Amino acid sequence: MNIILVVYDSLRKDCMGCYGSPPWWEVKTPNFDALAEESLVMTRAYPESLPTLPTRRALYTGKRVYPFFNANFRLKGDFAGAPGWGPIPEDQDTLAELLSENGYRTALIADVYHMFKPSKNFWRGFDQWMFLRGQETDKYRSGPEPTQEEIDHWLPKEVQNPRRINFIRQCLKNMHDRVREEDYFNARVLIEAARWLEENQDAEKFFLVVESFDPHEPWFVPEHYRRMYDDSDGQEQVVSGYSTVDMSEELLRRTRANYSGLVTMCDRWFGHFYETMRSLGMLNNTLLIFTTDHGHSIGDFGYIGKRGYPSAPEVHDVPILIRHPEGIGAGKRSDLIVQHTDLSALILEMAEVEPKSSIDGISFWKSAVEGGAPIRDHVTIGWGSAMTVIDENWWMNCKINGRGVFLYDLNADKPFENNVADTNDDVVRQLFEKGVADAGAEFPDFVVKMAEGQADAPGCSDLAVRE
Repeated sequence: MNIILVVYDSLRKDCMGCYGSPPWWEVKTPNFDALAEESLVMTRAYPESLPTLPTRRALYTGKRVYPFFNANFRLKGDFAGAPGWGPIPEDQDTLAELLSENGYRTALIADVYHMFKPSKNFWRGFDQWMFLRGQETDKYRSGPEPTQEEIDHWLPKEVQNPRRINFIRQCLKNMHDRVREEDYFNARVLIEAARWLEENQDAEKFFLVVESFDPHEPWFVPEHYRRMYDDSDGQEQVVSGYSTVDMSEELLRRTRANYSGLVTMCDRWFGHFYETMRSLGMLNNTLLIFTTDHGHSIGDFGYIGKRGYPSAPEVHDVPILIRHPEGIGAGKRSDLIVQHTDLSALILEMAEVEPKSSIDGISFWKSAVEGGAPIRDHVTIGWGSAMTVIDENWWMNCKINGRGVFLYDLNADKPFENNVADTNDDVVRQLFEKGVADAGAEFPDFVVKMAEGQADAPGCSDLAVRE
């Protein structure tokens, strides 16, 4: 059986119609929704650690990255995106390596430029890997320099600062000559992935990983997609400030419209890839898995960006759709609590490949399809100096030193409106102990220092759960 893993970056689960809609409006995703109708849909799936590279390291190996031991990377030519932001350790096998050694033809088609920097090795084990350059601040082009007028068009004066100006300047240099929809990144990635399918029909069995950095910011999208959600002719806005909302309601609406339009564009080109699978007869012999690394806050709780503290569902909840070629699980929804490492275990199970050493993931396929017992009673998600522990009833987020606690009752009508830590200190302590246990009961010194130097977030409890 062939296996295809499709990963989008910063795709909000609630921006896929099969999962509902975000607070602002419904986002059109007919192709994602069509896939969901033919798939097992996981409703309570989470990353293992965040953001971009730690997530992929866990997904590619099935092993925990949290609590980031031997992961304080300061590599030349790169920035420290977060603890764990580095290469896959040489002593850890990747899915691609394991499957390649067991007769699979393996390939990676991606534009996630962080994976391909000189210090990185996320392409290990792939018989073919294709890096489509130019996303974000990839040093793809040195010119021509954009004019101030061009910068002002995409970056409103009211949100400009030196960092954002430099960011948008490199983005515009990389993307300045796009004239057709097919020139945009998400289209190019899925077109190349479809072409790979056409060129590799002779493979006895294959493992293809498709990585689209879209709908990650900057949210450049052809105008007709944006106008689906905002038909006005006002100021553009395509960046994420990673801060509290610092723009007008009109600009926030435009930001959401550009993001929504980019999600719909991703859906359109996924449809091209999916129809290629259909025309080649590959839907009949291929397991297709769809997920994302994380979502993105766009005005939710007054914030724009991604963060691990305080954590929130629009970032930490992720979709997982699994389409089996025999229709097993089609149309079924499962509320088992699972993580990306469990998806790694499921892929190895489906390929009938045993890992050379133990992994942390647990395959959930049989339990989800047959309505069996849960494989986990909780998950712990690591991001920098913070942990998020989630079980059937509670969502707890705090720094790894036990300070700055948020606790949410998932059974409440609006769970994330009220921090109930102060009235449920026993629950907080139980969940914190589970998070510490998942870390192996200790944390690297550099992460401990990060926690000590990080201020408690507004609205947190004064409760300290680690003495």
